Amino acid sequence: MDTPLLQVDELKVDIGHKPRIVHALQGVSFSVQRGAKTGLVGESGSGKSITSLAILRSLPEGGRIMAGQVLFEGKDLTTHDEKQMRRLRGKQISLVFQNARAALNPLFPVGQQIADVYQTHEKSNQAEAWKKAVTMLDAMGIPNAAQKAKDYPHQYSGGMAQRAMVAMALVCGPQLLIADEPTTGLDVTIQAQVLKVITNVVEEAQASLLLISHDLGIIAEICTDVVVMYAGKILESGPVERVMKQPANPYTQALIASFSVDNDRRMSFIPGRVPSLSSIHTGCPFASRCSQVEERCREEIPTLREIEPGHWVACHLA
Repeated sequence: MDTPLLQVDELKVDIGHKPRIVHALQGVSFSVQRGAKTGLVGESGSGKSITSLAILRSLPEGGRIMAGQVLFEGKDLTTHDEKQMRRLRGKQISLVFQNARAALNPLFPVGQQIADVYQTHEKSNQAEAWKKAVTMLDAMGIPNAAQKAKDYPHQYSGGMAQRAMVAMALVCGPQLLIADEPTTGLDVTIQAQVLKVITNVVEEAQASLLLISHDLGIIAEICTDVVVMYAGKILESGPVERVMKQPANPYTQALIASFSVDNDRRMSFIPGRVPSLSSIHTGCPFASRCSQVEERCREEIPTLREIEPGHWVACHLA
């Protein structure tokens, strides 16, 4: 198999300082193949967004990478200085945030913000950059793009603001687009439109997509591969069809079940609470909520192992 575009190996991230340290990522490992659309799924607080910020070395204040590697095209980004990362962000790896309106600068027209990104990375003049910004907005389905490029973020609807963020993320033709809950707060119709725009543009550019979501339905529809995350650990990963039809980890099984309705029209749910990340796991992080738990699960952390080609699971029982 070809070398993955992105390979995350045993990534550990802490946030905060003693005595209040959160061990947000506790040995995260997964890969994104070239041209693949990979979904990163899990409950809120599982560490999905922190993973994306760690990849880009944009962790919040007090956040730091403690161990592990982030290999992009074979180069370890954890060893890059800030100058190297600034050249890479937006040019080779781009991020679409959850809240587009909050991410856009309210003081500048939307078109200017997109043009500034293009001009910075491509060293073009202002006229060329502005033309590119308008072209990208038009490609995102923004009506009357030449005029709307002059508008400010508050003049955009939620769906239009999200499309503008996608335009900004893709304006320099990145090899990897990370979309962090890109449809949060949008109605169902606009969600579908935004996701279609993202997938179409990624496919046309022959780029790779890392789609972060808590919605398995979206992941199943959009992605080729899926990575299941829980409490700062990866519990399962593999081709979407395989993982969705034959999940090997009890957490994945429970997560899939929670998105379906039984014959009595009742929705399943996962009892219990996500364990605190103020301490490092000493056993399986899902042990306290797992219906199949054994004593070994509480005492020994399961390693991520390949149970069939491309299908990885961290579970003593798999």
